[in-house]
Amino acid sequence: MKKRIVVLTGAGVSAESGIKTFRDAGGLWEGHDVMEVASPQGWAKNQELVLDFYNQRRRQLHEVQPNAAHKALVELESSFDVRIITQNIDDLHERAGSKNVVHLHGELLKVRSTAYEHLIYDWPGDLQSGDNCERGAQLRPHIVWFGEMVPMLTVAAEITSTADIVMIVGTSMQVYPAAGLVGYAPSNASVFYIDPRPSVNFELSQSSNLKIISENATSGVRKIVDELLN
Repeated sequence: MKKRIVVLTGAGVSAESGIKTFRDAGGLWEGHDVMEVASPQGWAKNQELVLDFYNQRRRQLHEVQPNAAHKALVELESSFDVRIITQNIDDLHERAGSKNVVHLHGELLKVRSTAYEHLIYDWPGDLQSGDNCERGAQLRPHIVWFGEMVPMLTVAAEITSTADIVMIVGTSMQVYPAAGLVGYAPSNASVFYIDPRPSVNFELSQSSNLKIISENATSGVRKIVDELLN
């Protein structure tokens, strides 16, 4: 039976593909206050702004490619049972070839009904006012906004609790609830934390087998993948 690697990824793994991150922009996302474009209040206040914002992100996503870090994680699947839990809303893990990906914060290339949350659709192009679900309600980005529940968190915690090895890549480990996931890992699990500006939170500090690699995702992931495969 293959050992299980659970990989927790954040914005840093996609940054080297050209996708901008929250934390590099001082609370701004592409020039917008995040609460204007990533909260239920922002949606209620200015739906057109929010739709335009995500339409632009969607177009940008079609122009970028998975990087060496995304691709290196796929190599682990030859020898390990790999589960990726990502805070990212892009599809770069899937495009690189990863087979088991859980998106904590939703998916940019999907939309859902504002009235019937179970009605979720693939949506690669622009979303406009008047684009409705099959039951007549306006569609919205399938994104977990600030102040909303994280429906996949329970699933992610269950997966993390089965890890033999945990890899944390490109995340500040400061944004909860995602930052608390490592606390669900078994106490004897090996933990690799790859980030150019690593920040050890309480849950990480409890890990007895913690190794920190203060590097960007592409070089740091390559190093650990080679170590694990050899």
